Amino acid sequence: MPLPPSPDRNSPAPASAGIDAILTAADQRLPALGGGARRVGTCHADESEQANDHVVTHIRKNAGDCLMPLFLRFILVLLLGSGCALADGGTVNWIRSDTDAFARAARDNRFVLLYLEAVWCHWCHVMDQQTYTDPAVKAVIEDHYVPLRIDQDARPDLANRYRDYGWPATIVFDPAGREIVKRQGYVAPERFVRLLQAIVADPSPEAADNADAGGPLPSRLAQDTRKALQARHRSAHDDKAGGLDINQKFLDRDSVEWQMVNALAGIAEEGRRAQQTLDAARALIDPVWGGVYQYSTHHDWQHPHYEKLATVQAEYLRIYTLAYAQWRRESDRNAALAIRRYIDRFLKSKDGGYYVSQDADLTAGTHAEDYFAGDDATRRARGIPRIDTHRYAQQTGQIAEALATWAEYTGDTQALDDAVAAVEWALRERAHGKGGFRHDEKDTAGPYLADTLAMGRAFLALYRATADQRWYMHAVAAADYIQAHFRDKRGGYAAAVSRGPIPPLPQIDENLSVTRFTNLLSRYSGSATHKDMAAHALSWLAQPSIALERLTEAGILLADQEVHSDPLHLTVIGPHADGRSKVLFSTTQQLPGWYKRVEWWDRDGKRLPNADVDYPRPKRPAAFICTDRRCSLPIFTAEGIGEFLATENPMHRKERPDTD
Repeated sequence: MPLPPSPDRNSPAPASAGIDAILTAADQRLPALGGGARRVGTCHADESEQANDHVVTHIRKNAGDCLMPLFLRFILVLLLGSGCALADGGTVNWIRSDTDAFARAARDNRFVLLYLEAVWCHWCHVMDQQTYTDPAVKAVIEDHYVPLRIDQDARPDLANRYRDYGWPATIVFDPAGREIVKRQGYVAPERFVRLLQAIVADPSPEAADNADAGGPLPSRLAQDTRKALQARHRSAHDDKAGGLDINQKFLDRDSVEWQMVNALAGIAEEGRRAQQTLDAARALIDPVWGGVYQYSTHHDWQHPHYEKLATVQAEYLRIYTLAYAQWRRESDRNAALAIRRYIDRFLKSKDGGYYVSQDADLTAGTHAEDYFAGDDATRRARGIPRIDTHRYAQQTGQIAEALATWAEYTGDTQALDDAVAAVEWALRERAHGKGGFRHDEKDTAGPYLADTLAMGRAFLALYRATADQRWYMHAVAAADYIQAHFRDKRGGYAAAVSRGPIPPLPQIDENLSVTRFTNLLSRYSGSATHKDMAAHALSWLAQPSIALERLTEAGILLADQEVHSDPLHLTVIGPHADGRSKVLFSTTQQLPGWYKRVEWWDRDGKRLPNADVDYPRPKRPAAFICTDRRCSLPIFTAEGIGEFLATENPMHRKERPDTD
C-alpha cells in the first residue's frame, strides 16, 4: 500500500495510477540525471534504456522522498543478512539497530531496506562487492531508504522468520513495519535499482513484486549467434528416431547434456528429447560384451559399425551417469554398467592404463554382422577382434574421468580405485613435466593439448569424488601447463605445440573442453588465470564463423552458460572419519547436474583451496549450500539437503519416480 503523504509534500498519485500517467509525470517534471537516472520532484529513478528491458520504473509524483529510503534500507538489510557482509564504510552507511532504523523511517517518511546477512555466506559477499558498491544503487538508497543491516545469527527471530529467503535475504518495509517485498538471495545491481525505483513509484506489494524481472545473463555470445545456436539445437533433433537428424546415428554428447541441463531448469520437452536419445542409443550397446559401437548408418540405430573406441566409451559412460543421477532410471544405470563392464574386461591394462580401441571386424575388411550376432562362447570360438594396445594419456584420462564421475554419483568404490590406478599410471608413464603429459611412450611430435586436457579433467573429477587435495593440485598443474604451452594469441588454445612448418590450430571440441574444465576449476581455485583461460577459449568459440560452422553446437551454449553463472556450491564441514560427514558428502555428490562445486572440509586438515566463504564452526558435521541466489543455514541431515534444494528446483527432491 502507498505510504502516507509527508506533511511537507504533496500527496502522491494514487496507487492505481496507470504506467502511462506515471511515465508522463516523470518525463514532464524531472530533468535527466547522469547515469540514465531521472529526477521527479526530489526522487531519483534509474530507467533502463535498453530495448530488451521490459520493466520501466518511474518515481511517483512528489512521493519519492517518503517512500524510497525505507524500501532501500529494508533491501540492504536483507541482502547483508545473508552472511557475506562487507565493512560498513565500504558501501552503504548501514544502521545496525532495527529500532533506530524504523524511528528514522517514520520521522523522514522513508522505506526501510533490511539486509539480513550471514557472515559466512558467499552470496552476501557478492552482494556487498557488486550490488552495494554500485553508484546507482547507492544513490537510490541514499535518497529514499533507511538501510538496515542485521546478522541473522544474532537475531534468531528474524532468521527463522525469513530463513526461506536467505541468505542473503532482502526485505523492504514501509515506516509502519508492513512488508512491501521480499527477495531471496543475490540480486544484481541492475535488477536491484529497478526494484527500488519501482517501490518508490508504487509501493503496493503487488506492483513491487514483479518490478525486478531480469533479462538474460551477460555473455560473450552475440545475441544473434545465441539465437542461431538455440534454433539449430532444436531443429537438429530427430523427433522420430532420437539423436541428431542425420544419416549416422550416435549419442551427441553435448546436445544431450544441454537437453538435460534445460530439463533440470524445467523445460520438459528437452527432457523428453534427451530420454528419447538415451533410450535409442542403447541399441548401440553390445548386448553380449557391453561397450558402445561407434555409430549406426541408414538414419536409424539398427545398422551399427562395430568398432569400439575408448573415447566413445568414456563419453557414453559419463552421459549415462549424469542421466541416472538426474532421473534415476534403471535403464540409464544398466547402460552405464554395461559400458563399465566392457571397459574393465577389454580395455584395461594390468598396470592401470587403458587401450585405445577394438576393431569392428574379426578379419580386416570383412563385415562382422554375423560375428556380433553370436553369444560369448560363439564369438570366442572364432577369436577376438583386435584390440589396439597403445596406451595414450588422452584415452586413459578420458576413461579415468568417466570412472570417477560414475563413482561420485553412485559410490562405486571399485570404479574409484580404477580411476585412481589410471591416473597414477599416467603420472608414472606419461608425465611430461610441470603438469603436462605425453601422448605415447615416445612422441615424434607434440606435446598435444588433448592429453594434458584429458588428464586435467580426470584429476578434477577425482577431487570431486574424494575431496583429496592431491588431485586438485594435479588439476591445477595441468591447467597451468595448458596455459603456458597451448594458448593461441589469436584466440583459443591450439591443438599442439608447433614444431613444424604447419602451425596447429585450435579445435572446437578441445576448446569446449578447455572452457568448461578451466571455468569449473576457477571456482575451486579462485584463480584469475583459470577464469581468464575459460574466457579466452570461449571468446574464440563465440565467433559466428566458429560457433555456426557445424550442424549444431550445443556445447557452446553449455560453456557460455557455465562461464557466466556460478555453480551450485555444496560444502560439507566435518571430520573425514565421521560417518555423519560421509553421509552428507555422499548426498551432495549424488545431486543431479554436472556443474556444481562439491567440497569437504575437515578442519583438522588443509583449508579449502578457495576459502571464499567464512564458514561458522558447527558442533557436528554440517552441509552448507549456496545456489545462484542464496546460501543455506547449516544442514545436518541428508533429508535437509534435499528439502533446501527442493525449494529451488523440484528436480533436486530426493524421491524422484522411476520413469522406466
